[in-house]
Amino acid sequence: MPISPGLRAGFSHTVTDADTAVAAGSGDVPVLATPRVLALAERASVEAVAGALDAGATTVGARVELEHLRATPVGATVTVEAVLERVDGRRLEFAVRVADGERLAARGWVIRVVVDRAAFLRGAAGGVRPEGSGGPQGGPPVGRGPGGFPGGSG
Repeated sequence: MPISPGLRAGFSHTVTDADTAVAAGSGDVPVLATPRVLALAERASVEAVAGALDAGATTVGARVELEHLRATPVGATVTVEAVLERVDGRRLEFAVRVADGERLAARGWVIRVVVDRAAFLRGAAGGVRPEGSGGPQGGPPVGRGPGGFPGGSG
């Protein structure tokens, strides 16, 4: 299956004490932590293209923009979705959303880059990024326009 816009993945997750801002060290309230929301969104984006990647390829995170809109308490179940909206060479742009029941809890964009897994790991071990192994195609910062959501170049 080719990597093309429209690929999607989603799942449900019940918030536990381990998912809270207190546990993550990102705050002192016992609600779903923003870093955990991000991890869930990234998981969905990885799952969306898992079956479409060539052997030996993987994706790595390059950029994230996330609006965490509402608190979700321990015990609540969130639904996480990622949809591949745009493919630009090796760069994959996903729209992500997290819903707490019918309420939107978070939304944003995840940009991942397709890399050769072995080359990427060799570069990580040596502290050098080999060609084609990370960052948004080794080019300038990714964005949709200065200061515009979801965008801006840094």
